Amino acid sequence: MEELAIKLQKLVVQRMPFGKYQNRWLIDLPVAYLAWFADKGFPKGELGEQLQLLYQLKMDGNGDVLRQLHHRYQRT
Repeated sequence: MEELAIKLQKLVVQRMPFGKYQNRWLIDLPVAYLAWFADKGFPKGELGEQLQLLYQLKMDGNGDVLRQLHHRYQRT
């Protein structure tokens, strides 16, 4: 459970490092963009894991929870 909490904390303060949505908070990425990654393949590494988790959370209707966590842990 603690591992998931750490992953969520990192997820909600991470920005997209490349592409059309570069520099946007990951939690602000549209579901359609995440669905594209789900179809084509998520990037390798931690970013891919974060995007995959984000997609699942958004599909499960947890966008408001992500926003609350973002406000709690946002650094900049």
